[in-house]
Amino acid sequence: MKNVSVSGENSIGRNAILGLQHLLAMYAGDILIPLLIGGALHFNAVQMTYLISTDIFMCGVATFLQIKRTPLTGIGLPVVLGCAVEYVAPLEAIGKNYGLAYMYGGIIMAGILVMLLAGPFAKLRRFFPPVVTGSLITLIGLTLIPVAFQNMGGGDPTAKNFGDPTQLGLAAFTAVVIIVINIWGRGFFKQIAILVGILAGMLLAIGLGTVNFHSVGTAQWLSLPHFFYFATPKFEWSSALSLALAAITCMIESTGVYFAMADIVGTKLTDDDLKRGYRSEGLSAILGGLFNTFPYSTFSQNVGIVQLSGIKTLAPVYYSSGMLMVIGLIPKFGAVATLIPTSVLGGAMLVMFGMVGAQGIKILSQVELNNKNLLVIAISVGLGIGVTSVPALFQQLPAGVQTLLSNGMVIGGITAVLLNALLNDTRIKEQVEE
Repeated sequence: MKNVSVSGENSIGRNAILGLQHLLAMYAGDILIPLLIGGALHFNAVQMTYLISTDIFMCGVATFLQIKRTPLTGIGLPVVLGCAVEYVAPLEAIGKNYGLAYMYGGIIMAGILVMLLAGPFAKLRRFFPPVVTGSLITLIGLTLIPVAFQNMGGGDPTAKNFGDPTQLGLAAFTAVVIIVINIWGRGFFKQIAILVGILAGMLLAIGLGTVNFHSVGTAQWLSLPHFFYFATPKFEWSSALSLALAAITCMIESTGVYFAMADIVGTKLTDDDLKRGYRSEGLSAILGGLFNTFPYSTFSQNVGIVQLSGIKTLAPVYYSSGMLMVIGLIPKFGAVATLIPTSVLGGAMLVMFGMVGAQGIKILSQVELNNKNLLVIAISVGLGIGVTSVPALFQQLPAGVQTLLSNGMVIGGITAVLLNALLNDTRIKEQVEE
């Protein structure tokens, strides 16, 4: 892969603002996992503060490991990393049934597995031609749309005020601001449309009196991460296996994000590039286990930002990485970012995720739409959206199988790979016919 420019023509100030835009787009996903896991495992206020702050810090570290190319790690694309939702169910189950020590041991084992699989998994890239990557990227966008809608309603569908007109109004206002700026904005103002939309939505929320500043006043000024805060990792095979399945799921999803971003920045990925990307995720997961946080993988949320802003350099993501580490060390700063209403983030996500799906459609438009390719697209996209819409379809299956199959992006991606291999891969077709 040709190296992606680090700085381009943007000034330090502009790169910092663009980095803040990346941070705000990923922030909801960053804090969601510690809130879910900490709540499920009944963490107290002190434990939750450490978990959230250190998780934010580790997101910055993991992102840096991915964008900085070294002899062994770093894909060098403008991507960000955080804990994926695929890990939530197995982490909760392990934490409740075996304890925190085995949960963190399982995270470390999952990270080691990802690093070991990096080479062999990268060699599967011939199974990802445009018809597969286009289908997978389309799915990434379309299957995330329900997440955006859930956030637009307030985040928790079981809450009494979910879908409150105020929440919907904030989401709609945020989305409209972003769209208007993208249509009529010019220059740098257009490039930071997502950031301006989020800030405008937050200001409106403050004006409506829906923002509570109490969390800022009670937050600490400094919190330093350190090894084994909650427990020294221990190892048990079933815990490691369930997290290994989740890790493989995330590797498939990350592959789609890598190809989506490579297409946007105009570069071609090699086996070595993919190997570096997977290794960075594996190393990040190992560090997550040591610091008692989470495994980390490449987020798809920020692909839409790069597409919308047109800024394809690494500098903004370096700034975002640095900001995440600073915020992670100063919980009071992090508390300020938590003031952004979920509905405002949902409005921004609607636009971003839609752009990711559109990027996939753009790739598919370059594919010869013969019957075989149409079948690959139809079945993979159909299954992916179907699983996302009805996740209870596999509830009677074993937990590990549910982890693999209940993710629309994964089941759609696996289907696209298998169907394309059977229908379009000459070598496999010949073996099947024999």
